[in-house]
Amino acid sequence: MLILSIIVISIVGTVAHFIYELSGHNKIVGLFGAVNESTWEHIKIALTATILWSLVDGFMYGTNPNYFLAKLLSLLMVIFLMPVLFYGYQFLFKKDNTFINVLIFYLVIICSQLLFYHFLKLNSINFFGQYLSCIGTFIVFGAYMTLTLMPLRNFLFQDPITNKYGYKAHSDKPKTSTPTPTK
Repeated sequence: MLILSIIVISIVGTVAHFIYELSGHNKIVGLFGAVNESTWEHIKIALTATILWSLVDGFMYGTNPNYFLAKLLSLLMVIFLMPVLFYGYQFLFKKDNTFINVLIFYLVIICSQLLFYHFLKLNSINFFGQYLSCIGTFIVFGAYMTLTLMPLRNFLFQDPITNKYGYKAHSDKPKTSTPTPTK
């Protein structure tokens, strides 16, 4: 199931990168898909895919007492690891590389799912831990939705192309125009 989860989350996350554009900039679709090229939006598409996969893994493992702890930690792994790897390699090499960015996206998904399945196998946590993990998972989900509508004004949320935030940061590719001949 680990391999299947990695494959499905990777595919859904990749589609989520383009779905806002394909939807004609539908704001509701933008809650789940990348609306600009900020680091947050790339975190968000991995979260979208992981949360959607919860419909499958929740059905299969939802009765496991560690389910919400495993889910919460896997979501936090995405939120933490993606910017660490992205800004880490940019700091070391002083440049941006699309291939490495894509590789980081998939590496983060793999690590997140490995962590999820690892915590499912551990000894059961107590009821209080289960309760706090469930609340924490819903807080992450709520923040995930809210931060698209009201992005923070910092480097994680700033589109590197337009230097704007959230929906307002979306940039269409520049249209090339041919100059009109003068008479």
